[in-house]
Amino acid sequence: MKHILVPIGSTENAESTLQYAIDFATEFNAKVFVFRAYSAQKKAGTMVNIDKIIQRETKLYLRTMVQSVDRKEVEVQLISAKGNVITSIEAVHKELGIDLIIMGPKSNSIKEEVFLGSTSGSIVKKTEIPILIAPKNSTFSAFKNILTVFNSGVIKEEKALEPLQKIMNKYQLKSNLLLVKTPKHIESDLVLDAGLESLKAKLTITENATAYQGVLEHFQSHNPDLLCVFRRKRGFFKKLWEKNTVLKKEFYCNIPLLILSGKE
Repeated sequence: MKHILVPIGSTENAESTLQYAIDFATEFNAKVFVFRAYSAQKKAGTMVNIDKIIQRETKLYLRTMVQSVDRKEVEVQLISAKGNVITSIEAVHKELGIDLIIMGPKSNSIKEEVFLGSTSGSIVKKTEIPILIAPKNSTFSAFKNILTVFNSGVIKEEKALEPLQKIMNKYQLKSNLLLVKTPKHIESDLVLDAGLESLKAKLTITENATAYQGVLEHFQSHNPDLLCVFRRKRGFFKKLWEKNTVLKKEFYCNIPLLILSGKE
């Protein structure tokens, strides 16, 4: 993981998320790209260049945010982009090759009942880049116990497991695997991909209506400090695909959440 993108929104948690990302990057000798997208509309009857003003304010905001954290020896670069957040992230990824996005659960939402705001939710839903969601006001520490949750052992994305593998290699870990058999389960789902098999410390198989319910049932017994799931249309986020905003009553995670690519 050499290139880490950190989307910065207008929340009180932005500073702690950036510090978390920098601390994480220190462990992997990675560069951090602090990112913020902006939009502007032309104002009729004025000579003022609104775009330049907003671009300048965006860059100032990013510089102020970076100056407020301990950069350690991590190389930090600023990226401001005009336009849609998802389109801008895809353009950055195409140019730089982003290995991981680190962001907080809420972007610009101030509603306490929200886990994923509309911006962070859309990034989870619409990008193919692996994502690490750092809990609010959390401090990075080396992972010791990983729980990887899935409802099929089939991995179609060749490099889907890379971020998890790199984390596990760094800390010399194996992952507890939780295979959740849901109503649409087929027998081939029980066969573990070779990559998953190589990560396995222990495999638990459970039957639940959703993968999330399986996590709720087995979370305490595994007591992980990193929860890893796949971005699959029939996987962990199945019930959340129809919208970007995710309420805490629908899904909540108080430990770091690693979302791997792997759309079907």
